[in-house]
Amino acid sequence: MDQSYRVKLDTFEGPLDLLLHLVNQYEIDIYDIPVAQITEQYMHYIHTMQQLELNIASEYLVMAATLLEIKSQMLLPKQEIEDPDEEYMEDPREELMQRLVEYRKYKEAAQQLKEKEAESRQTFMRPPTAFLHAEITRPEQKGDISIYDMLDALKRMTERHKWTEPLETKVKSGDIPLEKRMTEVLNTVKQSRNGIAFEQLFAYPSRSHIVVTFIAILELMKNNEVTCRQEKHFGELYVFNNLGE
Repeated sequence: MDQSYRVKLDTFEGPLDLLLHLVNQYEIDIYDIPVAQITEQYMHYIHTMQQLELNIASEYLVMAATLLEIKSQMLLPKQEIEDPDEEYMEDPREELMQRLVEYRKYKEAAQQLKEKEAESRQTFMRPPTAFLHAEITRPEQKGDISIYDMLDALKRMTERHKWTEPLETKVKSGDIPLEKRMTEVLNTVKQSRNGIAFEQLFAYPSRSHIVVTFIAILELMKNNEVTCRQEKHFGELYVFNNLGE
């Protein structure tokens, strides 16, 4: 019996991380969130994940329902307050806003701790030979490209090429072995000294090819074998070889 190719990605940090990504990407005021816009963009990401048949955690779907509920409440006509002593109606976005503010503080604190840890590691002395070896073989870091930037690039690519309905409706895990596709992608990237456009790695408009190529790139990034870079928001992604071969 054929099984769908499903992968759970550790790179996903949760729905609040996706919402914060959208807030930063669209330069949204976190204290005045345009619910209709952010809900539309959030659902685009959910639909892209579903197209790829990724194993979406339930909290993403819960957040989608929450956003749709808030959007519905925002569309309701505002009631006039007849009694001045009556309690003011709370903004339906308030709870979500507070959660995002707290989450952003957590992310910033975590980043600061990470930077301090990196600085402290530089204080330890190393033998000269070990230091030279480390400098030569140290792979480049992933930079600030997130899984959501990659999903956005993939969504824009499929829309541009009208691949919204891939030829295959189901992905068979045995069709394209992930390890083989990782090797193919890495060899292709190695041939491009100045990096290769993310889009050029997706040569065939079939669901199996799109899914396994996307997962292959993520796995290569996880192994620090390739790096994805983007000059600006909504700009084209480029994939670079980290191994210097």
